[in-house]
Amino acid sequence: MTRILAIDYGTKRTGIAVTDDTQTFAFGLTTVATKDIFVYLAEYISQNNVEGIVIGEPKRLDNTPTDATKYVEAFVKKLAKTFPEKKLFRIDERFTSEMARKSIIAGGAKKKERQNKELVDMVSATIILQSWLEQKK
Repeated sequence: MTRILAIDYGTKRTGIAVTDDTQTFAFGLTTVATKDIFVYLAEYISQNNVEGIVIGEPKRLDNTPTDATKYVEAFVKKLAKTFPEKKLFRIDERFTSEMARKSIIAGGAKKKERQNKELVDMVSATIILQSWLEQKK
């Protein structure tokens, strides 16, 4: 089977998660400096069987775009142009960063680990992907 990637896009860092081959479970993969994201994705996709990419879509509580939305929109356009053969999926990412922080705390992380923004971004991407998998069922 094939895998699905998930991206929690940020202007500085981008969290990435991936499914197992059966597209049942989401796993944190890494956090990449956003300036390097397309190089990373090209290499990863060339070495792995990736069917599609889920992108977190930032929204406010009232369902309106956030300040980050314009950056995500530009990223998605470039992603579609760079990887036209990959399916792109969008999913609401409200509260994923807060959920990630709580998951990290619940996992017993020490204070220094909880302050690691790269870890929060990767866990956020994992939550985005697991949410997408559950909606897909």
